Amino acid sequence: MARIAMAGFMHETNTFAPIKADWPDFVRAESFPGLTRGEEILAAFPPKNIGTGGFVIEARELEHELAPIAWCAAIPSAHVTDRAFEEFATILLDGLAEVAPYDAIYLDLHGAMVTEAHEDGEGALLELVRAAVGAEVPLVVSLDLHSNTTEAMFDYADGLIAYRTYPHLDMADTGRRAARYLDGLLQRGDRPAKARRALPFLMPLTGQCTMVEPAKGVYELLERLEGEDGVRGISFTPGFPPADIWECGPVLVAYADDRAAAEAAVDELYQYTLAREADFQVPMLSPNEAVARAIASNAHRPYVLADVQDNCGAGATSDTTGLLRALVEQRADGALLGILVDGEAAAAAHAAGQGAEIEIELGGKLFTTGDPPFAGRFQVEALSDGRFACTGPFYRGVTPNLGPTALLRTGGVSVVVSTHRLQAADKEIFRHLGREPAEQKILGLKSSVHFRGDFTDIAEEILVVEAPGANVDRPERQPYRNLRPGVRLCPNGPVFEGGV
Repeated sequence: MARIAMAGFMHETNTFAPIKADWPDFVRAESFPGLTRGEEILAAFPPKNIGTGGFVIEARELEHELAPIAWCAAIPSAHVTDRAFEEFATILLDGLAEVAPYDAIYLDLHGAMVTEAHEDGEGALLELVRAAVGAEVPLVVSLDLHSNTTEAMFDYADGLIAYRTYPHLDMADTGRRAARYLDGLLQRGDRPAKARRALPFLMPLTGQCTMVEPAKGVYELLERLEGEDGVRGISFTPGFPPADIWECGPVLVAYADDRAAAEAAVDELYQYTLAREADFQVPMLSPNEAVARAIASNAHRPYVLADVQDNCGAGATSDTTGLLRALVEQRADGALLGILVDGEAAAAAHAAGQGAEIEIELGGKLFTTGDPPFAGRFQVEALSDGRFACTGPFYRGVTPNLGPTALLRTGGVSVVVSTHRLQAADKEIFRHLGREPAEQKILGLKSSVHFRGDFTDIAEEILVVEAPGANVDRPERQPYRNLRPGVRLCPNGPVFEGGV
């Protein structure tokens, strides 16, 4: 039995987004738990689809002693403030000193954190940990699939264990894999050989879905390679493209008994992925095109319109109105949209009461580039405090805190309006307000891919919509300044040469 110190600090940073993440955003619970400290982690996390929860379960089954320090996350946004980074770094380093001695460290990180001072937030944090505990303590990190996995992260950690599904249905499973990998290090008493390789192009988020090709085949090959020829672990992180940093993009890492085996595994996966580069580009429709197709359908199941560029799970504001406007202007009937964030509108609905009609300007208050508020008269169909238990596979075990929330209707279009942000990836978002998603003709979901985990089973067809938002899903259109020269801005696309 070993004693393992553990902590978590998670943020996915969209450097093009308008709102930064400060320390109160990590302390407050929204879609995931807020700041959780000490022994409370061991009780609160195991039921949840979160890496730390899976790690706790597996490490206990392996009969290790756990020394939890702290865990927190903030919803994706622009840069993490220096204050927030320094607050958590202090908690972590003080905690490591307080829970000593220990035999190993596990950290639950995202991999795409950018702070005001650090392009590579996780690399900077791991450097601080290594300086505090030395080079000999085994250090294993679980990562989000969208990690921009840097050389510093690779150098400081003894294992980077990333999710293998998008939608991220395996977050807890990844924590369990990290525990087994760390247990192997402790049992062997050695450090594996390792290899890292960066792919030369950026992948849009919509092209990274592991439910379909080409990403599905990449991960199938990855799982076949793991365990062969002494390969102890292998991860592929397709990257988080709305991050204007030098090391943005897809990366492969492998750990094996010897360097040749690690390099061979990385090379095979690299060549397989590169050969399918063009397939990672996904076509999108304008809001008007998508709505017209959905209206014309005679299907008995909902047409799902994915408002991918206003996905708060990728740092967007979730308050743009492009898809809503198209639905109303084309007189869609039986349409349900969510979640649109507008605390002022939600408060007005609660003040008026269920059944009342209100004149408001909805949305367009946070993201204002070419997407004005939608002015109209709405009926208040339902109200809630924004708290409910998620039942879908992505948000399993999570009780969101959306703040005052309302279901508003204009014509044949209804929209869920909340105070705080949550990606539209769970049917309970609509059910807790009295609407069954399967009974709608059109569902508009502010999500890139995670919605597929809970909505694919009821969808007649899924259409990817290119409406306004801060999560531009065409990396070649982003005003990058800090990328490394030579990387292709999209599959088979133009090469970044520096500057804008």
